[in-house]
Amino acid sequence: MERSLELVNMTRVQEFILLGLSTRPEIRDVLFAVFLTLYLLTLLENTLIIGLICGHTELHKPMYFFLGNLSCLEMCYVSVTMPSLLVGLWTGPYRISFTACMTQLFFFIVLICTECTLLASMAYDRYVAICRPLHYPLLMRPQVCLGLALSSWLGGLVVSVAKTTCIASLSYCGPNVLNQFFCDVSPLLNLSCTHVALTELVDFISAIVIFCGTLLVALASYSAIGLTVLRMPSAAARRKAFSTCASHLVVVGIFYSAALFIYCRPSRIKSMDLNKVLSVSYTVVTPMCNPIIYCLRNREVHAVVRRTFHLS
Repeated sequence: MERSLELVNMTRVQEFILLGLSTRPEIRDVLFAVFLTLYLLTLLENTLIIGLICGHTELHKPMYFFLGNLSCLEMCYVSVTMPSLLVGLWTGPYRISFTACMTQLFFFIVLICTECTLLASMAYDRYVAICRPLHYPLLMRPQVCLGLALSSWLGGLVVSVAKTTCIASLSYCGPNVLNQFFCDVSPLLNLSCTHVALTELVDFISAIVIFCGTLLVALASYSAIGLTVLRMPSAAARRKAFSTCASHLVVVGIFYSAALFIYCRPSRIKSMDLNKVLSVSYTVVTPMCNPIIYCLRNREVHAVVRRTFHLS
């Protein structure tokens, strides 16, 4: 018995091999240039948003407070996943230690769970602004906004500790090849050589609480907003109300449609190429597009940008 345990310990995987986004050398250079540009653009956009919000008092409002938190999160988000994607495109399949893999997984889960809760908080903010405008200063006072933001970050941290601990405690005896460009939940579960029922249960419960719970909050908020907008007497008022929440609704749709497809099915998903495409949509495309979507039709942000850069 002791000898068998020693053998298991000796054969336990100490590192993983990430295949990356593509194993075709003829397109890796092009993809590397594209994703490096997207990475730098994402950092620049979100840094600009944070700077504008912090530096101008007219943007010190609940909506922009949450947008600033989201921009900070997006910068961390892409900095967790994009470097490994870029390394894979530059060098091809590469090795990552077990500890580094679990660390990346931990921060990835923290950030994706925090983003879910922040998006729900932003949907609630739009609900109060449109459906209960007279109570908005009270319901969205600074203490409430700070509490919602802190609970989002702390909730993501708690969920990540539970999920990462369960996944790290599994035995990985080989093979050690992850068909992904970063350490993700489903590919790691596929490689485990022990029973994963408890880990999948934890993953399923967290998906229900975080993903489905926050999605229901967002859907309920926008259902109420839709009914309120339809009852508005003038077309101008309806357009104005819709324009304040349309951008957030687009972001919510893109993010949840990809994330829920994967993370509400934590068991062994077979179509790993499809998983990688969907992973790119919410780890690369969404963080890059969010600042553009949120600020494209925002007159307050446009005015601040014009003053900051002395544009006519």
